[in-house]
Amino acid sequence: VQLVESGGGLVQPGGSLRLSCEASGFTFSSHFMSWYRQAPGKGRELVAQVSSGGGNTYYLDSVKGRFTISRDNAKNTVLLQMYDLKSEDTAVYYCKGAGVWGQGTQVTVSS
Repeated sequence: VQLVESGGGLVQPGGSLRLSCEASGFTFSSHFMSWYRQAPGKGRELVAQVSSGGGNTYYLDSVKGRFTISRDNAKNTVLLQMYDLKSEDTAVYYCKGAGVWGQGTQVTVSS
């Protein structure tokens, strides 16, 4: 069972990034998938979640209207599209599903 994130990087405030998480080793379409983040010195927090079929989503209040989670069950992939990024979005972003965590991808928002 493995989750591999990609798409992080350095972006200026107001910019956009798209994170991708590719899953393998389990029945992807049967599981909720989530994105978490952990900023320096802080605990890990749930940012967004999508149901197994993609019809239901949850967002952290501070990212509502700026982030969109989606999934492609044919490609075993979950995406997190992030717009209007702010310095407070700086964190390591982790994908989670089927009880497994990815390795994380760094997102840094700075001018």
